Amino acid sequence: MAPEAIPFDTCDPLLDWRALTRALLAGHRMPRAQISDTVLRRGGDAILSRAAMIDGLGSLVKTATVFPGNADRALPTVNGMVTLFDDATGLPEALIDFHLVTKWKTAADSLLAAQCLARPDSRNITILGSGTVAQSLIAAYSAGFPGARFTIWSRRLEQAQALAAQHLGAIAQADAQTAVAGADIIATATLATQPVLKGAWLQPGQHVDLIGAYRADMREADDTAMARARVFVDSFDTTISHIGELMAPISAGVISPDDVIADFYQPDRFKRHSDEEITLCKNGGGAHLDLMTSRYILDVWNAA
Repeated sequence: MAPEAIPFDTCDPLLDWRALTRALLAGHRMPRAQISDTVLRRGGDAILSRAAMIDGLGSLVKTATVFPGNADRALPTVNGMVTLFDDATGLPEALIDFHLVTKWKTAADSLLAAQCLARPDSRNITILGSGTVAQSLIAAYSAGFPGARFTIWSRRLEQAQALAAQHLGAIAQADAQTAVAGADIIATATLATQPVLKGAWLQPGQHVDLIGAYRADMREADDTAMARARVFVDSFDTTISHIGELMAPISAGVISPDDVIADFYQPDRFKRHSDEEITLCKNGGGAHLDLMTSRYILDVWNAA
């Protein structure tokens, strides 16, 4: 039997943010995933493949091509495909749109962290960034925190204003510190290589989701933020030795690996202890999360 082909436009309206966070929790109750990443380069072009296997859930390969020259061809710069394989036989079960999996995995990962670590009464949410991920975060946090109000900051104020105009009650803020000051939850979704979030701005009771940095030379929060917060990650395997957000402060002696309290595989430790503490979670977005998300997507698709 040929694998199911699951397109973005048809499947996207079928999915639910809270249902996906429940699927992620269920996936983390299974054996810890095996994961592997490879990168091939040709000049400015690159092809990245991420693989994951979870006993009882199946396996997945997610491949992305990054071709900057496509901008001159009026084509998307990033393209790709996700292949989901059956757990028992290894046969391909589904070919899922790359952008569909990435959208839902990325935002649901941080929504789950906020559900575990933010104060339950959190309603004021600030997003630093105004791109595609920021758009998804607004949808995800709105589902997880009904009645949420959004403040959006971007290096380009006009981009923040354009995103805010698409969401009733959202406002754009020109100053990052002012945007952070009144927030219960702060989410960073930028491509920054130098911190855009200063720890001196943080206030007791806030929760921070760090999302954008994915390379060793990238970070969105400074050393003070890492030192002031109780730090969590979605996965030890994809963050501590891979992303500048943690590598830099650990290398500088600001924090140690032992200061990272838990990942999603440790639900008893992955929680807030008081209303006053500052919590922070780094979203590493590993392939195991793509696998859990893809399995959820296929289940919804088959049910529909």
